Amino acid sequence: QVQLVESGGGLVQAGDSLRLSCAASGRPISSYAMGWFRQAPGKEREFVTSISWSGSMTYYTNSVKGRFTISRDTAKNTVYLQMNSLKPEDTAVYYCTPCSTLQYSGRCISSDSWGQGTQVTVSS
Repeated sequence: QVQLVESGGGLVQAGDSLRLSCAASGRPISSYAMGWFRQAPGKEREFVTSISWSGSMTYYTNSVKGRFTISRDTAKNTVYLQMNSLKPEDTAVYYCTPCSTLQYSGRCISSDSWGQGTQVTVSS
């Protein structure tokens, strides 16, 4: 099974940028679609973005479209999330996961394998 470690979060101001990393080990993730989810305090975990196993297709939820970019590096067995123009409502713990299913729309259905998450806090 795959072990995942998220990193790159921090405290930033609105309008700033962050780059999150998800390092995988145990198995290559090159054959899996991957997704990023986030969970704010008191709220349910929500889908943010996904990328196909080949990296040729990506999907973003409307609230981050145009601001976030997902990518992957097969050689490093790592998935990235570039976050630009951050807003206070982006504040959450961010998690990555292999997708058991990638829906026709591109939305990721998680395999329920998660890392510890990385905290992103955006101040006004």
